[in-house]
Amino acid sequence: MSLYDEDRCANLRWKGLYMYSPGAPPPEIESDHVYWCHKTLICLGPDGKGVDDYECCETRSCYKQL
Repeated sequence: MSLYDEDRCANLRWKGLYMYSPGAPPPEIESDHVYWCHKTLICLGPDGKGVDDYECCETRSCYKQL
């Protein structure tokens, strides 16, 4: 999954997201990152479930398409 995948939740955040600079190739999301939700600012979404690049999908009530 890359930074620009359209199926990821717009509220999903990770450290690598803030390390992108213009002209550099987009960073890849890797499984060793720590994720958090932009709405709650913790590792749990508004629905009380954990967040990551797999779990934050359209089946969740808090999902917001990018």
